[in-house]
Amino acid sequence: MFPVVDRREMRGGPGDRDVFGNPNELAQFGDSQFVEIWQAAMRRVLAIPEYVTMFSAAFPGMPTDRLGFQHAATAIAAFEMQPLTKTDSPFDRYLNRDDAALTLEQKRGALLFFGDARCSSCHNGAFLGGGQFANNGAPQLGPGRGAGAPLDFGHGDVINNEFGRFTFRVAPLRNVELTAPYFHDGAYPTLAAVVRHYNNVPVALRGFDVSQLAPALRSLYHGEEATIGAVLAGLDSRLRQPLGLTDDEQRDLVAFLESLTDPSARDLRSLTPAAVPSGLPVQE
Repeated sequence: MFPVVDRREMRGGPGDRDVFGNPNELAQFGDSQFVEIWQAAMRRVLAIPEYVTMFSAAFPGMPTDRLGFQHAATAIAAFEMQPLTKTDSPFDRYLNRDDAALTLEQKRGALLFFGDARCSSCHNGAFLGGGQFANNGAPQLGPGRGAGAPLDFGHGDVINNEFGRFTFRVAPLRNVELTAPYFHDGAYPTLAAVVRHYNNVPVALRGFDVSQLAPALRSLYHGEEATIGAVLAGLDSRLRQPLGLTDDEQRDLVAFLESLTDPSARDLRSLTPAAVPSGLPVQE
């Protein structure tokens, strides 16, 4: 629901035109006029007859004049859930009593994940994460947004609470092997780098190596001591003590994370429609 109301993320600004050259009518609304923006976005969608037909099929019995953007959001969520609900990973097969589904390295990593490494204190539930917000000591990278710019206060900016600064959604870990780069701002390129970060968060943050970033992003890293100190001041209590994992244990943990990959998630082209009712190109 909310990405469409954000000017920088989707809505755009006054003077913008769409790919057909039409003025951006969504830009005329104030930033807090969520309902009006959602209504206007839905009018744009329902102006396309094929979408009306598809919404009628998806929400039978719902009159067209009562369709709202909440229905579009529900449809988008159902589409997005398809790759997230693939449950034939080696770990899933192991849970279904296939003892050979995991390698010894992955089993050792699982014991760490649910034990001494404390990963499951945040990454839990069916998706191994996604249900809470936490300050994980992520390096501050990017132009920032909201009241904290050029820093990103994360959820704290959304709820307008300084105690929530630098907290971000705990990412679900299913198929995490396929979703690099990692953290909300893409600060780390590999799972191995992520595990090293969590092994000793204060040391990792103070020693963050900008060379692992793409050259165009390096100038956007905020490594000033004041910034690092502010991030660490609110660090989640579960991350304040070093884990003390050996190099071998870190490799085992990465191996376990790789066991969360469903092979069918490696190629999702079957989910890509050949065309969409708007006539816009699906791929360019």
